[in-house]
Amino acid sequence: MMKQGYTMLRLILGDQLNAKHHWYQSTNPDVLYVIAELKQETDYVVHHQQKICAFFAAMENFAKALQQAGHEVLHLTLDDTESYTDLLQLIASLCEQYQCQGFEYQQPDEYRLSEQLSSLTLDGVTIQTTDTDHFLLPLTEIDQYLTAGKHNRMEHFYRAMRKRFNILMCEEKPEGGKWNFDQANRNKLKPTDIAAIPQPLMFTNDVSDITERLARHSISTIGFSPQYLLWPVSRKQSQALLEHFCRYLLPHFGRFQDAMTTHSDSAWSLYHARLSFALNAKMLHPMQVIQAAMNAYQQPNSEINIAQVEGFVRQILGWREFIRAVYWLNMPHYGENNTLSANRALPAFFWHGKTQMQCMSYAIKQSLEYSYAHHIQRLMVTGNFCLLTEIAPSEVEQWYLGIYIDAIEWVEKPNTLGMALFADGGIVATKPYAASGAYINKMSDYCASCHYDVKKKVGSDACPFNSLYWRFMAQHRVLLAKNPRVGMLFMHWDKLDDSEQAAIIAQAEHYLNDLDAL
Repeated sequence: MMKQGYTMLRLILGDQLNAKHHWYQSTNPDVLYVIAELKQETDYVVHHQQKICAFFAAMENFAKALQQAGHEVLHLTLDDTESYTDLLQLIASLCEQYQCQGFEYQQPDEYRLSEQLSSLTLDGVTIQTTDTDHFLLPLTEIDQYLTAGKHNRMEHFYRAMRKRFNILMCEEKPEGGKWNFDQANRNKLKPTDIAAIPQPLMFTNDVSDITERLARHSISTIGFSPQYLLWPVSRKQSQALLEHFCRYLLPHFGRFQDAMTTHSDSAWSLYHARLSFALNAKMLHPMQVIQAAMNAYQQPNSEINIAQVEGFVRQILGWREFIRAVYWLNMPHYGENNTLSANRALPAFFWHGKTQMQCMSYAIKQSLEYSYAHHIQRLMVTGNFCLLTEIAPSEVEQWYLGIYIDAIEWVEKPNTLGMALFADGGIVATKPYAASGAYINKMSDYCASCHYDVKKKVGSDACPFNSLYWRFMAQHRVLLAKNPRVGMLFMHWDKLDDSEQAAIIAQAEHYLNDLDAL
């Protein structure tokens, strides 16, 4: 039973489930914490049902944990908030209902929510904001490491973070003598490797009440609808997943970081940590994750070598912090970038996975089933396809933002617009990550059972990635030839005679005219 009045109302967003936040270090009966399900958050894009279920279940568990710790907590479901048009109306109503003198919120990670909350005015109520106590690099210090509107090398940023936090360092030098062991992390899975892939740790969280609630409120969703959710929805489950990763997966994490296969029940998870949802919802702290990996690496007789742990640390300490910095430095105009003038519609098979391209079918169907795909599937399969076929960045972004359980705008937007589509013109990446079918064949076994022939550029069964790749390169030659990492590839194209070039371009145009038929 809530009291009639509280001195302070504090808002907890669905991705602010940080039990170690300074708010919770002491209890105060005059402070009311509010965590609420809102249609505003379910409807800004069409989300995977598992994504909404995971956030809602984690929010409910977090509210219960705070209550058990002695805090005053108001947890509101869609049933409770259906009459409110948006978050601001809800806050205003609650402040009036509970006679609050102050309102406080943690800095949102998404620009849209930050702008929305910063526009809030409440008569007679003071408004304050505070940090989330989560990211390693404070927002106020980002511009000391990166410059807005230009390309900043992630490697430089990563090295600075290593030094700042003394991770994998021997005095002023990197442990192992090198900063980066990425060259050791590009192995394809052989049959013996596939047979040894561990089973993923999956949870059985009953979310039937949430799925029923979503249906009752007519929330549009995509993807497989679960009764039991395999993703962690509490701090305890998140810690268990972290421990499982360090014990069973980290020894081979980097080695097969870019690999893909269809020949395993664990093919969708492989050696990946799958901690991104727990991290992005803040059930885990990035330094907690890094230290767990470091502790496992430093154990006597550990099977984890420097290449494995460095590859993982780079993703958390380097890439994750870097992407967040790029996002905040370049918003709000970052999302308007479309350097390559891409404007095609997303093909229908992105919503059901029914395409004759084995790599695309597998990656999309996996995403629909698990709300998850690892970084190479996102970048070099679906992302590469959207890059080569010039799909409008806004359509690609909405798909990525909706379908993946870990997709929150601060991390999704730079990865999609910058890495996958090169729409930002090089703010994130030094070149477009365009590739023919040869790359996918090198890193996977997708091509062996595909309708299309990965070795062919032209013909009715020619791999679409091959002709689309060369058309893309020719189409954007003026831009790409200036790039030393790309320009040399045109030497191969220029060796083809005019008729061969024309046939490849015609093949690509044939595919582009009816992408849904692929």
